[in-house]
Amino acid sequence: MMLTKSKQRQLLASLKHYHKQYLKKQINDLDESGTRLMINSFLTEVLGFEPIEDIKTEYMIRGTYADYVVQLKGIRHFLVEVKSLSYELSDKHLRQAINYGANEGIELALLTNGKNFDFYRILFNKPIEAKKVFSVDLSDISNYKEVVEIIQYLTKSSVAHKGLHILWNRCIALDPTTTAKFLQAKPILNFLKRTLRKKYKTKFTDQEICNTLNRIISEPIQLDNFKPMRMKKKRKKKETNSSAAKLNTEKMSSKEIQGDEQTNN
Repeated sequence: MMLTKSKQRQLLASLKHYHKQYLKKQINDLDESGTRLMINSFLTEVLGFEPIEDIKTEYMIRGTYADYVVQLKGIRHFLVEVKSLSYELSDKHLRQAINYGANEGIELALLTNGKNFDFYRILFNKPIEAKKVFSVDLSDISNYKEVVEIIQYLTKSSVAHKGLHILWNRCIALDPTTTAKFLQAKPILNFLKRTLRKKYKTKFTDQEICNTLNRIISEPIQLDNFKPMRMKKKRKKKETNSSAAKLNTEKMSSKEIQGDEQTNN
């Protein structure tokens, strides 16, 4: 669920406060325990979760401990693995978060150092894999409006209304492999053949169009001077028809009035 405009503004204000409190000061030598204090604030003041009821700290998983597990009404939604603010997030850190999620059956994991936030969906394949859903850097306040569009799905009110499910569906839908499948659908091929035939006065087969689409997918294209083609809008015939119908109605009404006058006379 997307937040309302007013809640998005509140989220933006909370993010700016988080930045002012923790990131503007540029505390580069903060250890992991100090970074957890930042994440406590992020989960409660920014995302809106309750400290004890919704957030479980030092969550035991097979003899080890995940830093946080976020849950609502007993349903575990995602885990949070925290690394020191002074560390760059690495594949090693990701593997640790994936192992926690895989061992406990939690599908979503947030990996963070208090500045960078990487959100993953754990795929229970053989072997276990993970797909990045989004990555944001909160040290750059200039892109916070775009960050709000993403982070909103992690807020308590959104999670309670299947926001994480919507976020994952958006991730799948906008994946290049998903979009590439639609490019060769029959309606798309027909549109391209019709448009190209009209512009270049020659016919093309489905296979020729497919070959070009495959090149678009696999070969780099210089986009410096790229301009999308503008499609001319067709005039609506309905307006003309409705005007003619209106005129005919007026003529009929005029004749009816004349007929009534003759009858009265």
